Amino acid sequence: MNHLKVERDGRVVTVRLHRPHVLNALSGELLTELLGVLRPLDADPETGCFVVTGSEKVFAAGADIKEMAGKSAVDMMAEDYFAPWEKFADLRTPKIAAVNGPALGGGCELAMMCDLVVAGESAVFGQPEIRLGVIPGIGGTQRLTRLIGRAKALDLILTGRTMDAREAGSCGLVSRVVPDDRVLPEALDAAATIAAYGRPAVRAARECVDMALETGLRDGIRFERRVFHALFATADQREGMTAFLEKRPPRFDGS
Repeated sequence: MNHLKVERDGRVVTVRLHRPHVLNALSGELLTELLGVLRPLDADPETGCFVVTGSEKVFAAGADIKEMAGKSAVDMMAEDYFAPWEKFADLRTPKIAAVNGPALGGGCELAMMCDLVVAGESAVFGQPEIRLGVIPGIGGTQRLTRLIGRAKALDLILTGRTMDAREAGSCGLVSRVVPDDRVLPEALDAAATIAAYGRPAVRAARECVDMALETGLRDGIRFERRVFHALFATADQREGMTAFLEKRPPRFDGS
C-alpha cells in the first residue's frame, strides 16, 4: 500500500492515512486502498472495530484538489465522483476517527463518516470548499447539518471558517476532546471496549441510531423495539444476561 499504514491488535484494526507530502489529502487511490483493506475485514467475524487516524500533526487537509481540478462537469457526473466514499460510510463495523490537527473539507467529511470522533486539543474542523468555488461533496452539507444543526453548518460552509476542538465538542461534531498525546490511546481504548461486546448487538445499535436520523420518532421506536426483540435469538443475549445474573464477566462470541 502506498497511502495507508495498517495495524491489527486483536479485534481492533488501525488505519493510518499516509500521504505526508500533501497533508493526507484524500485521493481516489487512497480510497481504493482503504476499501481494499476494510471491506474484507468488515466481513471478518474476528474484527470488532476500526480506528482511522492521520499523523500527529494532521488528520486530512481535504480532498486531492490536483486530482480533480482539470475535470469538467461531464467528467464529474460520468464518474459519479466521490460516490465510492459511501462504501466506507456503509461499513457495518464501528469506526472511530482519531483526529490530531486539521480535518478540513474531505478530512472533516471522513471524520463524520465515523461513529465516534476522538479529537486532540489541537484539532481543527471545517468545510472550506466555498473558497474554491464549490461546496462539500462527500456528504458535508448533509452530515454536518444533522450533527450540529442548520445554523452552525451554514456558518462553517458559507464562511469557510474553521472550528477548534472545543467548539466542535460543544456542538456535537466531536465525541471526546483529549490532550493531543492521548488521542490515539483514547481511541484505541474505546475501540477495544466496543470490540469486546457482541457483534450482533453492536451492529444493531449502530443501525438504530442511524435510523433515528432518517425517520420520525414513532417509526424509529418501533424499529428499535423490533431489533431489540430480534436480539433475543442470539447466543450473545443469553450469555450476557446469564453472566449478569451469575455476577461474572460475559464471554461474547458474536453469535
